[in-house]
Order: sequence, then C-alpha cells, then structure tokens
Amino acid sequence: MRKGERVSDVLEAIVAGARRNADERARATSLAEIGRRASAKSPRGAAFRASLAADGIRVIAECKRRSPSKGILRESYDPVAIAASYARAGAAGISVLTEASFFDGAAGHLEAVRQTVDTPVLRKDFVVTEYQVVEARALGADAVLLIVAALPAADLARLIESARAQGLLPLVEAHSLDEVRTALDAGADTIGVNSRNLKTLAVDTGAFAHLVEAIPDQVVAVAESGIRSGADVRRLRGEGYDAFLVGERFMTEPDPGAALATLIAEASEGSGR
Repeated sequence: MRKGERVSDVLEAIVAGARRNADERARATSLAEIGRRASAKSPRGAAFRASLAADGIRVIAECKRRSPSKGILRESYDPVAIAASYARAGAAGISVLTEASFFDGAAGHLEAVRQTVDTPVLRKDFVVTEYQVVEARALGADAVLLIVAALPAADLARLIESARAQGLLPLVEAHSLDEVRTALDAGADTIGVNSRNLKTLAVDTGAFAHLVEAIPDQVVAVAESGIRSGADVRRLRGEGYDAFLVGERFMTEPDPGAALATLIAEASEGSGR
C-alpha cells in the first residue's frame, strides 16, 4: 500500500489501474491480434478443474514478489525458478501474478513460467475486461482469476462465460456470503474463498468455515490467504475445501518449493486421503 493511501481505496485503485493498463495494451495490440495469438494455445481449464477436485492435497502455489499488505516479500524474485521448484514439489497448479503496479508482476513472468513447466498455470490479476481474458490464454494460462468485489454482477457472468469459451478455468474469488451467492448466481463452478478482505486487507480465517457452507458440493471450493501450515490444510479439508491457494507462506522462505513439499507432507499426515 502506498504511503498516505487509505486501505479502503486500494481495491478501487488496483481495479482502475488494471482497466487503464488493459485499455492501453488493447490500443497497442488489437483484440483481433491477441485473439490470433491465443488461438495458437491449448489451455487445459477443464482438466485443471478436475485436478483440483481430485483426492490428495491440491495446492495452487503462487509466484508473487510484493503485496499491498506486506510490501516486498522477496527481494530476489525469479518466477521461473520458483515455479520449477513448485512443479517438482507436486503443486496442482501455479499462480503467477501479472499485475505490475501493486504486485511487481508482469505478463512476461507468466509466459516464461508456461514455457518452463507443464503444471497448470493461473493468471493472478485483476481481470475486468474481455481483452484480459483473451490475453490470459495468449500468455499460456489455463485459468484466470475473477474477483467478485471488482466486478458488477453482469460483468462477472459475462467474463465467466468468456473464460470458458477460451478454454480457461474461471476461478471466482469471494470473501463474504453475499459474494459467494453472487458468484453462484453468475454461474461459477469453482469458487475461491479469500480470507483477506480486499477492501480492508484484514485476514479473518474464521470466515472459511462459515462461507464454505454456502458452496454446493458440486462446486470446487478453494481456500485462499492465511494458510500457514499442514494443520491449516487438514482443518480446511475437513470443513469442505478441495484445494488451497498459498503464496506469502512460500514467498518468504529461502526455498519455496521445499516449503511447499513440507506443507503437503504435513497436510498428508493422518489424512487418509
């Protein structure tokens, strides 16, 4: 978060910046051209979703240099090396930040990761336009994040369908009961419950148990933020979550891949699944 900026303004600022930057890219490279590039890719959105719903400890491990709440997480940031270590450790998916202003991400990070690993890749960004969805496929993504708090309900439904039309898995993020209901009404079949409120940046891991009760069994439930240990994963699995998106916990470790392997091993102890 920038000095002097009210925390409640952060989401609005990020979304406005994402829309502005996407519009600038669209002027430089047309939607038709980005669509041509996207058509050369073969995203595996459906297979990624099936993988997240499968038995076992299913972790989407994140490549992220900085966050608005914690600042710089990793001074020496090599997303390709980090992603490769995640793949070796058994990640079900790899999340790559592409938002530049607040997270130090870049589209090139995702492209480079895609060229290096075969693991499904999620584009983690503030996606608010059709252009960004098509662009995600062109970059090599298999999934795209759509945040309920960042989108009017009609736009959310439209972008969910757009992602599916591109062969991408739309992971729809919510952090309140109303947002879970909005996601379901919009047609989401994979919902990420973020314990971090994007408008206040506060984390409330107690929200996990409450919100998963509103997610039907046939919808894949992904727990996001505030996950620190294998014990956390075991508890959340017991509450009904299928998969787990973990970023900051790994980014602050000397070896992110080793940290992932440890978390999976700890979560597997006594799980019976």
